[in-house]
Amino acid sequence: MKVREMMERFGLTAATGGKGLDREVKGGYCGDLLSEVMASAPQGCVWLTVQGHQNIVAVAVLREMAAVILTGNRRPDEETLRKADQEGIPILIWPQSAYDLAGRLYESGVGKPAAG
Repeated sequence: MKVREMMERFGLTAATGGKGLDREVKGGYCGDLLSEVMASAPQGCVWLTVQGHQNIVAVAVLREMAAVILTGNRRPDEETLRKADQEGIPILIWPQSAYDLAGRLYESGVGKPAAG
């Protein structure tokens, strides 16, 4: 599934990063401790977090993420928006909890191993 398709399916709002909407979503990751996310988030994932500062962009670039999703209707600050736009990292907004969206993503097939 592409980031753009995920946005449409789940009603996510793009705060910035329109250049990255055609990235393939290969999985998901939930976490708010940046060091843990840097160590464990898989490449190509969407990252669900409550963090809205510019360091999330650096982590997303480092881990080659498909997008960052701010949950709980949180909004990134202006510097974060500028940085994400420069790096082509989509930052999306979800009004409910990370738990709710993670379940929906998993149920739709994001992050599930291929049936074989």
